[in-house]
Amino acid sequence: MTQEDIESSKAPLIEHLIELRQRLMWSIGAILVMFVICFYFATDIYNILTVPYLRAAPDPDAVKMIFTAPQEWFFTQLKLALFGALFLAFPVVASQIYMFVAPGLYREERGAFLPFLVATPILFLIGACLVYFLVMPMAMSFFLSMEQSGGAGQVAIEHLAKVSEYLGLIMILIFAFGLVFQLPVVLTLLGRAGLATSDGLKSKRKYAIVAAFAAAAILTPPDPISQIGLALPTLLLYEVSIISVRLVEKKRAEREAEKEAEEAS
Repeated sequence: MTQEDIESSKAPLIEHLIELRQRLMWSIGAILVMFVICFYFATDIYNILTVPYLRAAPDPDAVKMIFTAPQEWFFTQLKLALFGALFLAFPVVASQIYMFVAPGLYREERGAFLPFLVATPILFLIGACLVYFLVMPMAMSFFLSMEQSGGAGQVAIEHLAKVSEYLGLIMILIFAFGLVFQLPVVLTLLGRAGLATSDGLKSKRKYAIVAAFAAAAILTPPDPISQIGLALPTLLLYEVSIISVRLVEKKRAEREAEKEAEEAS
């Protein structure tokens, strides 16, 4: 490469770096704004997250939580604010990613890339709703069923939740389900790139079953309800991914057939 080639490539590189910095600043700014808003409403958000616990409790009015360190509730609010900020700011971050990448894509590639950005938060939200409305109440019912009333030679065993531990539990489940629900997006992208095929995915179905239950055992608490609750949707999403990849292959074959017909004519 000559010195002139090097000099001519500097300006576009600097422009790309300036644009990247701008996109990062917008993304970080959105996260900071959402963090402040979520921190202001942290108590209200936490009360919303405790609804599955209240639904599972025999006496919702008697439920109470504790914090055992002076700073525990404050740091719990910080974690909750960051959790909410990352979720609420994702549309802004995704749009900034798209605006940075889109100029380097062909029109067909832009049309293919945009649906995945839209599908990602929707699938994550579906996974979070599954945790909130189904898995978490069932898991809490399972945990609370282990309580024991005292008397007649029995010691009283009562659950008294810590604010940080409950938030950690529901955040782990929401993130685990949200990430697993991205499986169709990931496998479809691999299918578009030619790195995965529908026949290949079908032939590896038995390995996917083992991997689904192994991932559920790692990502969720050690109770059967949450593990099965994550493994079964994962297997269903795997089947959806096979269908999605098959549709991608069908469209690719149609485009290739049209191209060959044009060349032949």
